[in-house]
Amino acid sequence: MRRREFITLLGGAAAAWPLAAHGQQGSGMRRNRVLTPRDESDPEVKAWLKAFEDGLQRLGWEQGRNLRIDYRSPAATNSA
Repeated sequence: MRRREFITLLGGAAAAWPLAAHGQQGSGMRRNRVLTPRDESDPEVKAWLKAFEDGLQRLGWEQGRNLRIDYRSPAATNSA
């Protein structure tokens, strides 16, 4: 590899470094979409969603702190 090619390669990598680092940074908030078979006001769906959220919380995911869950059903669209 010639010197000029090496310097061009090195300069291109240095220019791309901040863009790659910026692309990996996140807000810390993750978004999860849950599709339910029925409306979330259904008692059976409510129980399932409560168990789901409790399981996520045990793993360190907390609604509003580092997690946003959007619930979707065929009848309605709601966000929590």
